[in-house]
Amino acid sequence: MHNNKKAFQACVNTPRKLFAVSAMALALSSSLVASVQAADPVKVGILLPFTGTFAALGEATNNGLKLAIEQQGGTLGGRAVEYVVVDSEADPGKAVQNMQKLVSGAKVDVVVGPVHSGVGMGAVKVARESGVPLIIPNAGFNAATGPLCAANIFRTSFTSWQTAFPMGKVAADKGYKNIVTVAWRYGFGTESVDGFKEGFEQAGGKITKEIYLPFPEVEFQSQLTEIAALKPDAVFVFFAGGGAAKFVQDYAAAGLKDKIPLLGSGFLTEGTLAAQGQAADGLLTTLHYADSLETAENAKFRSDYKQQFGKEADIYAVQGYDTGLLLAQSLQAVAGNTADRAAWIQAMENARIASPRGEWTFSKAHNPVQNVYLREVRNGANVVVDVAREKLSDPAPGCKLQQVAATAR
Repeated sequence: MHNNKKAFQACVNTPRKLFAVSAMALALSSSLVASVQAADPVKVGILLPFTGTFAALGEATNNGLKLAIEQQGGTLGGRAVEYVVVDSEADPGKAVQNMQKLVSGAKVDVVVGPVHSGVGMGAVKVARESGVPLIIPNAGFNAATGPLCAANIFRTSFTSWQTAFPMGKVAADKGYKNIVTVAWRYGFGTESVDGFKEGFEQAGGKITKEIYLPFPEVEFQSQLTEIAALKPDAVFVFFAGGGAAKFVQDYAAAGLKDKIPLLGSGFLTEGTLAAQGQAADGLLTTLHYADSLETAENAKFRSDYKQQFGKEADIYAVQGYDTGLLLAQSLQAVAGNTADRAAWIQAMENARIASPRGEWTFSKAHNPVQNVYLREVRNGANVVVDVAREKLSDPAPGCKLQQVAATAR
């Protein structure tokens, strides 16, 4: 009987010993992984345009990103940082190949990019297949955080809808009943018009006519003639860059500026005011940032950026900067452990970014929940005159992450 008790006790103790040994081995293994990781740099893949039409946007984004990380001591979660740079050339045809250079070739821990929405579609495809975190610092195409959303895809910028929707209520509040829209017929252009239309119609307005031009057409005479004949209460447009500069100039030259108010998504007057000159005076736009925002964070950021790079910061620099803040904050929360992607993703989801544009957080679809400002052009500057929508979250139709979150609740 005594021997049987001994045998029984040995059987009971054996699993406990095995569990203790297993737990110790797991702890040593985790410690070893952490130790190896700490010795290696965090590999940050950069997929931005450094040549071609959008080179200035890529440069500003990259500058902002690195400034934020340098201000955190040049490390992420206690680890050194290695940047692996691929020029996207803003070429959608090379997007998958360039993304794979970073993910499969260089084996980066995270990819920051792109700027161009066409490139974004390819980047999202590879990110969804590989599971490597992708942080989008500019491209506004709705699908990235809509039907194509994924746990590892985050946006630190905006959606097409988010920058245009608030202008709909602004227009209605000004008493405009009938509006003509004009835009390039490509993804961001049509999505911007759709966003404005949704906001305007919700507020009781009516779109008289939607006019589209092929991208990147900049001959506007026939469209201006049509606007003059239709005599709407106002005109909403989406153009950017050189097209925005020329449209605003042509609109004024056609004698429409003082007759029919011109409204737009903020990109109409972002980086284009010098070229537009007095033709832009009085234009109203909506965007999630303005140079003139009077916050301590914005003042310091603009001063630091100019001191380091010798030029003024813009919205692209802000979005790059916020991406750097997100990386620093999330990797600090997981002690630099990029191998545990689930924990790292959760840390990004929980981030609160004290941005030059105002504090923002992420929605369930991983879009920024942020203020969108009403801006008026005064003396060659975009001046904030109001908050068009406070803490606006993109509805992200088609995103299953939102359904998962709702089920979890």
